[in-house]
Amino acid sequence: MDFNDSPEEAAYREKARAWLVENAAAHRVEHGEPKPTTPEHMAAAKAWQARKAAAGYACITWPAAIGGGGGTPIQSVIFSQEEAKAGVSYGYFTIGLGMCVPTVMAFGDDATKQRFVSPAVKGEEIWCQLFSEPAGGSDVAALRTRAVRDGDGPDADWVINGQKVWTTGAHYCDYGIVLVRTDPDVPKHKGLTMFWIDMRDPAVECRPIHQMSGGRDFNEVYFTDLRVKDSQRLGAVGDGWKVALVTLMNERLAVGGSAGPDYRQVMELARGLPGVNGPALKDQAFRENLADWYVNSQGLKFTRFRTMTALSRGQTPGPESSIGKIISANQLQDLANTAVEALGEYGILTDPSLAPMEAAFQQSLMWAPGLRIAGGTDEILKNIIAERVLGLPGDVRADKDVAFKDMPTGR
Repeated sequence: MDFNDSPEEAAYREKARAWLVENAAAHRVEHGEPKPTTPEHMAAAKAWQARKAAAGYACITWPAAIGGGGGTPIQSVIFSQEEAKAGVSYGYFTIGLGMCVPTVMAFGDDATKQRFVSPAVKGEEIWCQLFSEPAGGSDVAALRTRAVRDGDGPDADWVINGQKVWTTGAHYCDYGIVLVRTDPDVPKHKGLTMFWIDMRDPAVECRPIHQMSGGRDFNEVYFTDLRVKDSQRLGAVGDGWKVALVTLMNERLAVGGSAGPDYRQVMELARGLPGVNGPALKDQAFRENLADWYVNSQGLKFTRFRTMTALSRGQTPGPESSIGKIISANQLQDLANTAVEALGEYGILTDPSLAPMEAAFQQSLMWAPGLRIAGGTDEILKNIIAERVLGLPGDVRADKDVAFKDMPTGR
């Protein structure tokens, strides 16, 4: 691994840093105001995305002809690092630009790409991903939302009925990609098809889910006779699983790291907390946990350096993102749980104006379990690493050759 920027990369970092110094201050949200998902916060996010796009800093690796920066993957990593330091990162566009629009670019026709890519890059339109279902759990291919042709011709419209759940941002998104079942007479992975849809269509109903953190980021989404044109199809009929894999790989890369406090913040907290014999930082059991978190953090840092080194050399990164998500999500949950317990009665406070460190540990404790599910559960990712990286035998799949309609339902 090479821990240092090359001369070209260092020059790009300085250029990006100078641009951020000049432009970021006017778009930075101070002290949590305005609140996320409010119209004011959304307007600030869109204004920042538009400014980045105009300067070539939005979707840096995409061709300039479609609104991207025409740059390299390592340049994208460098700008993201500097943008995070500048405190102007917004999350509204992560799913659309990191997962949905790349799928549209890979499988949509020319008219679809021309219509949607540039507005998404500029932040004018926001996308969501509609995969998970109540009866499917971690098994995306077990979905039951149906799409049926309304007519016999190859260009006949499709009618979608069913439900999705845990859809991030559905209530404020303009468009989405949806995976549906179009053929129940074949095994579950072979009867799927993907479409893009208009989230503002009256046949689409979004019901925000009230989270224990107080947020409403996720949604239940219901389709009642949603009519879509065949031109909205992404990929061939029945090829939806192949299309979905492209989206899922992008998703796992996007959630490979976890935001939130790390060992440094919990160490600082422990300096001022009373323990059995002095500050909690002097407690031996706590110090052992701290050492574990430090070792894991260093391992994650060097694993990310491996990814950056590969990108810097023009290579394709390996399976580091799957490993990183498993480690970082579990560590965030463990770290936050320990910190909240150490806070004693103050651990129940979730108001940032009252809780130590603006309730960062309380928020992380409520968010971490979801991070262990998003982008593939721990178990799914361990199977991927075992089977596709280590070459271990695959799990036994009794339903591999069973038509979806014949699968037991538990009724």
